[in-house]
Order: sequence, then structure tokens, then C-alpha cells
Amino acid sequence: MIKKHALSIVGGLIGGLAGYLYYRYVGCATGTCPITSNPYMSIAYGALMGYLVFNLFKKKKDGTN
Repeated sequence: MIKKHALSIVGGLIGGLAGYLYYRYVGCATGTCPITSNPYMSIAYGALMGYLVFNLFKKKKDGTN
């Protein structure tokens, strides 16, 4: 199962790391930004985006990519 979803899992991990780095180095100066003012939300949003983007590159079983 892990081998089947490895690309999506890696995408989620990379996205989560990117979300944290965005929070850490760019962030939100005023604290009113709903995603980037909270590290947990930033990591979750980054992980979701990474998962979705990396999932685009998965090959389909029926031969249509």
C-alpha cells in the first residue's frame, strides 16, 4: 500500500515542510492571516497542496495518463 501511494505521501511531506518554511520565513506580520499566522494551519495547507500536486503525476492503471 505504501509503495502504491508513495508519490502522494512524499508530496504531502514536502508540502508540509514547504508550508512550515513559508510560515517561518515569510509568515504574516500582523497575525490576522488565517493560514500563515498559525504554523499548524500552514503545515496542513502545504501538505494538502503538496499531496494534490504530486498526485497529478501518478500513472493511472487503465493506461490513460
